[in-house]
Amino acid sequence: MTWHIPAFYAMRGGGESVPFRTFVAPGTPSSTNHSPSSSSPTIQLSGSSIVFVFDFDKTIIDCDRDNWVVDEFGATELFEQLLPTMPWNSLMDRMMKELHSQGTRVEDIVAVLKRAPIHPRIIEAIKLAYALGCDLKIVSDANTFFIETILKHRGLEECFSEIHINLGFVDEEGRLRIFPHHDFTKSSHGCIHSIFPPNMCKLGDGDYVMPRNGFPVWDLICKNRSLIKAQVWEWSNGEDFANVLLHLISIPRNITSAQLHSVDCKLETMQLSAAANADHSLHVIH
Repeated sequence: MTWHIPAFYAMRGGGESVPFRTFVAPGTPSSTNHSPSSSSPTIQLSGSSIVFVFDFDKTIIDCDRDNWVVDEFGATELFEQLLPTMPWNSLMDRMMKELHSQGTRVEDIVAVLKRAPIHPRIIEAIKLAYALGCDLKIVSDANTFFIETILKHRGLEECFSEIHINLGFVDEEGRLRIFPHHDFTKSSHGCIHSIFPPNMCKLGDGDYVMPRNGFPVWDLICKNRSLIKAQVWEWSNGEDFANVLLHLISIPRNITSAQLHSVDCKLETMQLSAAANADHSLHVIH
C-alpha cells in the first residue's frame, strides 16, 4: 500500500522574522544596491512571515517517486509481488538491493529521478515564495536521496529550510539504502488516522490547509470538516497549486520570480493591488 497525501499547509506569524533576501532576474549583475526599473519592479512587503509545509509526492512532483523509479527500471512485477509481504520502506530498500544486483548504478537512478514530472508553475511558485521570504518545509514519506536529487535538479534545494523524510543513502558497496523516518517496530508515532503510513504521520494544521482534490486528506476533510479548524483550499493540478500558493501570500499571479528585483521578507501586505488579479475559481471547502 502506498500513502498519497497530497497537501500543503500555511501558517501566518508566530515565528522568527525571516532575513531580508534579494532576488535578481537572470542575467542581472549581482549587487546589494539596485535601482528599480520598469522591467524589474521592487515589491515591498511587511508584517509576519508565512510558513508553508508541503508533502512531496503528487504535490511538488506529479507522481509517486518510488513507483516512478520502480516502473522506469521495469521492476513493477516484482514490486507488486513483494508489496503484501513487508512495509513500504523495507520494500523499497529491497528493491534497491535487487536493482543493484542486476547492475543498476546509483547514476542510473539519479537519471530516472531527474525525469520525474513536475509542473513548471509549481517550480515558479516555490521559487517566488522563497524569494519573498516565506519559510518552506517538506514532510514526506519519500527518502533523502530521492528528494534531494530531484530538488537539486530543479534548482529548488535551497528553497526549503527543513525536510522531514525517510533516510536514504549510498553505502560503501554503492547500493542505495532506505530506512524509515520513525522506527514503527519499536513504537507508534501516535496518529489515529489509518490513511498515514506507520513510519510517519503527515496530518498538519495551520491557518490554511490545501488538500489535493480526490486524494485521502481531501476525502477525510470532506467527510468531517470539523477535523480541521483552518480554512481549506482545494487544488487539482499544478496551475491550481501555484494560484492557491500565490493567493495566500497576496501575489498577483502575473508576477514571476524572474521579475522580482528585491523584496522585504516580512510578509503581510504588498504595495501592489492583488485584488485586480484575484482568481475567483479558487475553491474553499466550508
